[in-house]
Amino acid sequence: MVLSQYTKEFKYNLNLAAPVMLGMLGHTFVSLVDNIMVGQLGAAELAAVSLGNSFVFIAMSIGIGFSTAITPLVAEADTENNFKKGKSALKHGLFLCTALGSVLFLLLLIAKPLMYVMDQPEDVVVLAIPYLDLVAFSLIPLIVFQAFKQFSDGLSLTKYPMYATLIANVINVVLNYLLIFGKFGFPEMGIVGAAIGTLISRVVMVFFIWWVLKARDKSKAYVTNIKIFVLESAMIKKVINIGFPSAMQMFFEVGIFTSAIWLSGTLGQNPQAANQIALNLSSMTFMVASGLSVAAMVRVGNQKGLRNYTELRRIAISIFYLGVVLAFIFALGFVLLHKVLPTIYVDLDDPLNAIDTREVVAIASTLLLVSAVFQISDSLQVVALGALRGLQDVKIPTIITFISYWIIGFPISFYLGKEEVFGSVGIWIGLIAGLTCAAILLFIRFNYLTKKLIRLEVPTVSV
Repeated sequence: MVLSQYTKEFKYNLNLAAPVMLGMLGHTFVSLVDNIMVGQLGAAELAAVSLGNSFVFIAMSIGIGFSTAITPLVAEADTENNFKKGKSALKHGLFLCTALGSVLFLLLLIAKPLMYVMDQPEDVVVLAIPYLDLVAFSLIPLIVFQAFKQFSDGLSLTKYPMYATLIANVINVVLNYLLIFGKFGFPEMGIVGAAIGTLISRVVMVFFIWWVLKARDKSKAYVTNIKIFVLESAMIKKVINIGFPSAMQMFFEVGIFTSAIWLSGTLGQNPQAANQIALNLSSMTFMVASGLSVAAMVRVGNQKGLRNYTELRRIAISIFYLGVVLAFIFALGFVLLHKVLPTIYVDLDDPLNAIDTREVVAIASTLLLVSAVFQISDSLQVVALGALRGLQDVKIPTIITFISYWIIGFPISFYLGKEEVFGSVGIWIGLIAGLTCAAILLFIRFNYLTKKLIRLEVPTVSV
């Protein structure tokens, strides 16, 4: 098949994925704003936000990963014109996401004492705990929002979650400015102010997306008159069977990046702050790839509903190609701007912290060069996961991600990340190994499944 058969899909793929990308970047932008504003307070405060968010990111990955079960079920039902099946997927997904968000919040509260036994700087832990309390609670509205978002994506209404996220970002920026620094008569609350801004903005997201979906003809009947406690065991089982492995996939990946935060914390607050800068910038490019992953999930789910597996494979491969092109552009940007981007996060004019600031920028600049290396593998693995979720194939990919990140990646990070070996750079070499292994194995899995489905495909007759 000639290359144009794939590239002709780029425009449609981007139109579908762009709102998802912007919405996901919006989530990351909340963290970016927190980091930039908190970074003005000092390296200890930035490291505290990094440590607190490392716990939240683990829980968030489970919630967001679980919610992705809703998208392929709704996409398949939409193609089949099966309203009842689509609404059932939303209702049961919404119930399970709300319950999961509440459980994750409670688990984070229980896990707080772990900070004291993780060999982290004591002043960083003291600052991180009150920040974590509030951001942990914000997980509940965030995961409820994710349920509505994944439903909306399944109907190919990808722009509405983007609107909700953008509005939440504006609220978060304003509240951060007022509460972190105590502007216009508001109390100066430091990083706790950043946590309050995050919580309020996430509550707003939930109400806004429900209101928007309720006002649209295509989605109104789905999001109104939901009998949330009238449940069917068959659909609960179906959502869990897709959602739980998907949650574990995201947990294993986010977990290894979180381990990078903890491992860099053992090197000191400056390496930890530098790691947070590089991780925050890398997460933005990952969100773009994640947007393509959702596009793959939706379009593959649609074609699965039609049982057109030849077209399914062609469309998915077109998204793989697009992901590689964008990843190469991001890698080039990191190489060219690796010394400039970290300076956004720090106050270069602060004479009291000048030595620490220079060290943070120097380490972060080097880590961005390492991040440039894994852009393509990171993009390919997350798009492949999206395509496999669209096929509702989640169990084998879960095993693949566990092996890639925790049997291969983490041991490398742990050994090479010691101060006497390669330090921060060694930690990120382990990330490269894990992501590259996952990308290769997940693509092999997709290649195997689609070729098998095509062989079994019943030819359609034109009429």
